[in-house]
Amino acid sequence: MSPRERTPRVRRQRGAQESLGSVVLGFESIVVFLGGLVVFGLQVLPGGIEPWWGIVGGVVLALLMVITSGFLRHRWAIVAGWGLQVVLALGGFLVPALLLVALIFGGMWAYATIKGASLDRRNAALADPRTPNGN
Repeated sequence: MSPRERTPRVRRQRGAQESLGSVVLGFESIVVFLGGLVVFGLQVLPGGIEPWWGIVGGVVLALLMVITSGFLRHRWAIVAGWGLQVVLALGGFLVPALLLVALIFGGMWAYATIKGASLDRRNAALADPRTPNGN
């Protein structure tokens, strides 16, 4: 089979919840990484813990957000996303500004998951041939 005869791969349809959630977690991961740098720079970790662990924590949390965004088609990933929001909010004990970040992105995550699921249900009803005009 020559390269010209290959059929293009059909992309999997992504729902609104998955798409919106991926965008939120993607942007949030950048802010979380920068938050780790702030924790390092301010040296706010408890005594006995090296300041560079702030960077490690920020990188790990940011990577978990990126990885989770790739699995949002699964219900467990939505729950894991909520857990990541809680972990970020707990960072507010170290740097109070992280609580503000958690509130902003937590609100965006709530909108993405709740409204996205609502849009997915509506779109599924509209696509169902058994329902006249999707009603």
